Amino acid sequence: MFFVNKDLALKRFGKMGRGVVALKDFKAGDLIEVCPTIVVNSKERKHCEKTILNYYIYPWRSTRTGSIVLGYGSIYNHSFNPNADWKQDFRSQVMTYRALRDIKAGEEITVNYNGEPDDMTPVDWLTEENQA
Repeated sequence: MFFVNKDLALKRFGKMGRGVVALKDFKAGDLIEVCPTIVVNSKERKHCEKTILNYYIYPWRSTRTGSIVLGYGSIYNHSFNPNADWKQDFRSQVMTYRALRDIKAGEEITVNYNGEPDDMTPVDWLTEENQA
């Protein structure tokens, strides 16, 4: 099942650009969103790297293939102190986003782009001020 959650909205967040904001409270563990993906092979991913899609594509199974996440999935901003996490379901070709902690209505929903909430590895293409 895929859905775009009616309890989410897009909002501008200064230097971070567009992001996703909660319109209701989420409890830790709550499902935020299930996003379908468009999986691209290594040749297509190479092409995407030359376009704006490079900033929105997730690795998929390997660093050579990728997925373009639909719904709000490619709009969540990065944080080293995220309030949400994402998991890939390769069989169903979806990304699932869940609350790591309670999230209040009006709060931005963020994920760690490194894939693990506590991975502090710098994200090479983000500027320093965008790696809060």
